[in-house]
Amino acid sequence: MNESQLKEIIMKTISELVTAEQGKQDTGCCTTCAPAAPHVEDGEVPDLSAVDYRQVIDVPNPANRDEYLRMRSHTVARLGVWRAGPRYRTNTFLRFRADHAVAMDAVFTDVPDQVLEEAGLFSVTTMCENKDMYLTRPDLGRRFSDETIAELKKRCKMNPDVQIIVSDGLSSTSVTANIKDILPSILQGLSSAGVSVGTPFFVKHGRVGAMDAISEALGSKVTVILLGERPGLATGESMSAYMTYGGYVGIPEANRTVVSNIHRGGTNPAEAGAFIAELCCRMLKEKASGLDLKV
Repeated sequence: MNESQLKEIIMKTISELVTAEQGKQDTGCCTTCAPAAPHVEDGEVPDLSAVDYRQVIDVPNPANRDEYLRMRSHTVARLGVWRAGPRYRTNTFLRFRADHAVAMDAVFTDVPDQVLEEAGLFSVTTMCENKDMYLTRPDLGRRFSDETIAELKKRCKMNPDVQIIVSDGLSSTSVTANIKDILPSILQGLSSAGVSVGTPFFVKHGRVGAMDAISEALGSKVTVILLGERPGLATGESMSAYMTYGGYVGIPEANRTVVSNIHRGGTNPAEAGAFIAELCCRMLKEKASGLDLKV
């Protein structure tokens, strides 16, 4: 079998899976049976990662079909993928590769400028010059040049009650997917509580610790960094919010409060934003964060 024949088989399999999912949605069927796949033009590969496998039964003749679907509806884990002899089936293998590609894209792509403009965020960069340096030098992802610190002091409101930062972290996809819902929710919640909010901005190639240098530079009481988390095979869109009261460089990790798993399949971004605003208000009241904050 040559490369061209192998490519044709893979493209046909992907097309059949995507068409099967579309047929299931149209007919209400929860199995992978579907009409014959349409012709796929050379180079056109349907997005296999878009198929919701929580509604697909790969196990032939399951003993308890309803319970199987109920169990799958609560998790994106790979349950009941079945087999071809001792090996994974082709669709299982291709879905794994598709999800892995999503995770790779989340790490190695950049947040589009348009997304930052729509969110009203200006951008600064840590001391990491590129993605490779970011991955191999975590320490530089927590630090800024003197010029960048001076720029922040010039462009941002000083000594706010709460300073909000957005960073790509290990998933630029998470920023693109969540920022338009979570940031307005946080700002609205803080505004309703009469809390002074600093100037939000974006940090490229940022680690969690980058928030500490910013806390010192801007004199914020509470600092919040919305950071793209390490993607997995379940989603590449997960975001976390790390929060500190009275942050400084070298602050113990135990002094950070975290809200994690923020994405459309986890904690809803808008709801997470409201909860983060509530936590910020509690930190200001109790003058504490992390393990010192009683929630």
